[in-house]
Amino acid sequence: MMEGSDDDAGSNVSSFEQTSANLKRAVQYWLDKSTIHVVPRWILFTVVLALFFLRVYLVQGYFIVAYGLGIFLLNNFIAFLSPLEEPARNDDGLALPTSGREEFRPFARRLPEFKFWLACTRGCVTCFFMTFFSVFDVPVFWPILLLYFFVLFFMTMKRQIMHMWKHKYVPISFGKAKYKNAGEEHGLYGGGMSKGK
Repeated sequence: MMEGSDDDAGSNVSSFEQTSANLKRAVQYWLDKSTIHVVPRWILFTVVLALFFLRVYLVQGYFIVAYGLGIFLLNNFIAFLSPLEEPARNDDGLALPTSGREEFRPFARRLPEFKFWLACTRGCVTCFFMTFFSVFDVPVFWPILLLYFFVLFFMTMKRQIMHMWKHKYVPISFGKAKYKNAGEEHGLYGGGMSKGK
């Protein structure tokens, strides 16, 4: 009789693990499908962020949660703008090119765009759910938090822009350059892509 109860408990645990694994697999499937849809992903993030700030405005509380979210988003944004390898610390010659004669190396981010979006969206959703628990509603004078956040934002961005200026890199790119007649060959033997097909 005891063995039957142990088997039932084991099957419940394995059933829970199986359901959890299936749920994780489904979430990962949809995340993988969304990687190519950059604009809709950022629209989703903007909607979630707007819902969070609407909730904070309507409740007139949870300002410390909003401040924490702002610091979290700022930290992720700085990681998104920063290069993977610090140019000042590279003594092995793997620094970013500074002249036209050096080899071109594409800008590699410390935090890629998809992971940046995912972290920001998860942070917003987490903070949104935190606003439903009164334990996170710490009474603070919100104008001081807002002022401190803006001071921190401008000081951090100034430092980041000075770093970009010093090492001569631009972290913003709009994809690959597209050239007219790319892939077409005009010659005796043709080849390449056909123009009309």
